[in-house]
Amino acid sequence: MTTRHYDVVVLGTGPAGEGAAMNAAKAGKRVAVIEASPRVGGSCTHLGTIPSKALRHAVKEIIAFNTNPMFRDIGEPRWFSFPKVLDRANRVIDQQVLGRTEYYARNRIDVYFGRGRFKDAHTIEVNTYEKGPEELVADKVVIATGSRPYHPANIDFTHPRIYCSDSILTLSHTPRSLIIYGAGVIGCEYASIFCGLGVRVELINPGKKLLSFLDDEITDALSYHLRDGGILIRHNETFEKVEGSDRDVTVTMASGKKLRADALLFCNGRSGNTEKLGLENIGLETNSRGQLAVNDTYQTAVENVYAAGDVIGWPSLASAAYDQGRSVAANMLGLEGGHFISEVPTGIYTIPEISSIGKTESELTAEKVPYEVGRAFFKNTARAQITGEAVGMLKLLFHRETLEILGIHCFGDQASEIVHIGQAIMKQPGELNSLKYFLNTTFNYPTMAEAYRVAALNGFNRVF
Repeated sequence: MTTRHYDVVVLGTGPAGEGAAMNAAKAGKRVAVIEASPRVGGSCTHLGTIPSKALRHAVKEIIAFNTNPMFRDIGEPRWFSFPKVLDRANRVIDQQVLGRTEYYARNRIDVYFGRGRFKDAHTIEVNTYEKGPEELVADKVVIATGSRPYHPANIDFTHPRIYCSDSILTLSHTPRSLIIYGAGVIGCEYASIFCGLGVRVELINPGKKLLSFLDDEITDALSYHLRDGGILIRHNETFEKVEGSDRDVTVTMASGKKLRADALLFCNGRSGNTEKLGLENIGLETNSRGQLAVNDTYQTAVENVYAAGDVIGWPSLASAAYDQGRSVAANMLGLEGGHFISEVPTGIYTIPEISSIGKTESELTAEKVPYEVGRAFFKNTARAQITGEAVGMLKLLFHRETLEILGIHCFGDQASEIVHIGQAIMKQPGELNSLKYFLNTTFNYPTMAEAYRVAALNGFNRVF
């Protein structure tokens, strides 16, 4: 067995692993990464963020073609199968893998394809797919192995009609009906995707409302538009039993209801990929979902071992994971820029999409902050009228006295892009974070960004 020495070894090549490896390599360290899959990119690239967003974009284009009267000169509305739109996602995945492979080569980072396992806190054995076992000795180790869908023991995920958010990407046909259990971000996004393909969708939510961490007005808008698209949402429902047959899937609810559909997509939580890492050999323990605890520098209970990304839990977003990885490298190597990632914008790619940052109305009310609201409805903006994307709004929450921006909530086309304009202002120090910026700044016309000026005027008029 060959033994190789590195300054830093990173387990996982998703956003967190990539961020840590690249930052360490830029600092002149000798770095290796270990990837359990045959290609780099992690679940984000192959099973999560990239394929679901590529699917969503393709479906959104189909909806636009089928609902815009202008296209009737070209032809009648068309039906597209799930495998057809999945082809587009696979092409994007291939492009992402190629780019990321080049990053590692350009930065002279050694990549080992195989499963890594701790022998001790500094030694990792990798059973590589091509060369067999190799031993890596490292001064610092970063665990960035990501997560996978949670599989309850009483559901048979080997059944051909029962899927999780990973296996749904192997679906080789388009079901006529689909039950989605779990109405979190992933469940809501896939509900939008399949509904856009003409599938009859039932969305089962174990909670009281969809995406309760969002501002109430945004949540209400999402619920309305999902229902308006034909999705049946059932709140406060939990499953008792799932039975699959040759013809359908039956989900028996604790309430006594029996729901039937061609297929079931179960997406109610995720578990950290830690069970095969040999953590017992270094004295590390995980919680019930396989996640690791870290301090504010992303250091675990073992001094030289750090962790980042989905494997540590919140916020389980690719955007945050990449920044966490970069911060890990900065913290453990004494570089500038090491900080705990706490202010993370949400980006939810339903149809229409959602993005927000900062406080919600409920939070500000509970904290007794004297706030006011400014709104801009997209249906009243010229750019949205031109593009035909009139659904949605931009909502600004600001302090009544100081005019400080406290929260930004956006629902509609390009929401995940629009929110970053406000985010930049919120990050400014002191009086620079103010509603006055949007009042006194000239925006291109017509643009979606102009909604900030409209919302600021709307809010300002409530105060003065």
